[in-house]
Amino acid sequence: MAYTTINKPNEYFNTVTWTGNGSKITTGLRPDLIWYKARDVIGYAGVVNAIRGDDYFLQTYTTDAETYSSGLLVSDSTGFTPSSVFTTNSYVAWNWLANGSGVSNTEGSIPSTVSANTTSGFSVVTYSGNSTAGATIGHGLNSVPSVVIVKSITNAESWAVYHKSVTTANNYYLYLNSTAALVTSGGDRWSVGSNSSTLFGLGNDGTTNQSGQTYVAYCFAEKKGFSRFGTYVGNGETTYAPFIYTGFKPAMVIYKRTDGIEGWMIQDNRRPGYNPMGGNLFPNNSNAESTDARFDFLSNGFKAKSTNQNTNASTHIYMAFAEEPLVGNNNVPATAK
Repeated sequence: MAYTTINKPNEYFNTVTWTGNGSKITTGLRPDLIWYKARDVIGYAGVVNAIRGDDYFLQTYTTDAETYSSGLLVSDSTGFTPSSVFTTNSYVAWNWLANGSGVSNTEGSIPSTVSANTTSGFSVVTYSGNSTAGATIGHGLNSVPSVVIVKSITNAESWAVYHKSVTTANNYYLYLNSTAALVTSGGDRWSVGSNSSTLFGLGNDGTTNQSGQTYVAYCFAEKKGFSRFGTYVGNGETTYAPFIYTGFKPAMVIYKRTDGIEGWMIQDNRRPGYNPMGGNLFPNNSNAESTDARFDFLSNGFKAKSTNQNTNASTHIYMAFAEEPLVGNNNVPATAK
């Protein structure tokens, strides 16, 4: 049996950096989700997806509804072209391949539109809420999702995050736009017992399921050799800092302390492109990039290099995506390294 069905992870996910000048940015894949961020100035942070189209974006650090900006990031089969709002500053984009503009899915109690890649375990889903606890949504993955990130398109609502390692009850969740620790009280965002290889379940809270609101969900299922979603426990040390096994060399790691008030952080293999990895960006705020080193990216996982509490304190969740599998054909094009 093959170690992984994905020998070239960059064909499903990769990171690109660029300086704004209006030129096309080549990713080597059709970017059905583009998550972008300015590196050297405050702001310019958001997500664009293939179902909603090139002109609509959401900002991860606010509760704002979807915003229209004509031709913001015009994508095609090999990349995207930024509009003139991206000036001469430096930017990064994290790009996922799904399956184009989406198809109707009626497997759940609420119909959805789904753009899914079952090989890499990623889908973009849109649906309309019905305020019914226990409602279900078809996600198209053919695998149980490990992470689901939901945001209202039409209303000012927080970003709700389900993570398999910590969302063990219907009212357990994290906010992507907040430094708050894991929330374990209040209204139900989820119906965790309804999650399956075809569905994810919702509560009746306004952040995930309210009548009159339209939502987008980004769903991720773990795929051996390509993605891994879990937890690690920090110890505040450097010499004996935790090593987190993934089974691949990471291209990107998103992480968050769950038992304390600390920000979300993103590191990738393009910023700076060598160990120790710095280039920290923060989904929950609009800050520019910080350069302090947090991890080494290794052939089979990542190792903490900082004693900072948002990296190496107590309990942290993470999402990791591969640059190279531990075993496989690793002829990765230079444009995606």
